[in-house]
Amino acid sequence: MAHIVETPGFPWGSWPREMPPDENREDLERHADDFRRRKGFTYTVLDPSTRDVIGCVYIYPIRDRDDAAVVQSWVRTSHAQLDAPLWRVVGEWLESDWPFTAVQYAPRG
Repeated sequence: MAHIVETPGFPWGSWPREMPPDENREDLERHADDFRRRKGFTYTVLDPSTRDVIGCVYIYPIRDRDDAAVVQSWVRTSHAQLDAPLWRVVGEWLESDWPFTAVQYAPRG
């Protein structure tokens, strides 16, 4: 969690923090519901060879704007070297495949 808090764009509200399993499941269900309703899009980033979790990407359209979004991402401490590359790839993906004209996504060094 300390590593995520140091990631540009975090902390985000009251997260990251320890959550009991039931609360964590509710959080995951909320993200899944946002996705189904097209209100927000949360992606788990996996290592293609091992399927280990590298991190997460959150894309949330800005309320009352169809053309803008807030984006956040983080990587696990064990994959810290992938933070900037993930940020670049996600930024390119947003520019090429998403309908946003404005994106708030904290830059990486």
